[in-house]
Amino acid sequence: MVPEIDQQRFAEAHAAGGLVVDVRNSGEYRAGLVPGARSAPLPDLPLALAGLPRNRPVYVICQSGGRSAQATSLLRQLGYDAHSVSGGTAAWIEAGRPAVTGAAPGAPTATPEEAR
Repeated sequence: MVPEIDQQRFAEAHAAGGLVVDVRNSGEYRAGLVPGARSAPLPDLPLALAGLPRNRPVYVICQSGGRSAQATSLLRQLGYDAHSVSGGTAAWIEAGRPAVTGAAPGAPTATPEEAR
């Protein structure tokens, strides 16, 4: 079973500086994305793993929850504390939470402190 976090708890984690990984394809970002999310499209997720820290929770988001569940399952198998965001970016935006539009999230790179 893939651990899932509801929108309210995710909003709290995000406000506290939680690490968000967006597994949608870059063309989907124009509809909006969670501020500060890191880009790691699902097909490219294995290439992004080196930049993801293992010492903190990772909140995985997509458009509605399907791809984030797949990515979360993979990340958990590899030892990450990953959680799929219920309802995805669509639910985030529908709830009136802040979204960035027109640009892709940053690349999934870790600071030296995160990588420890």
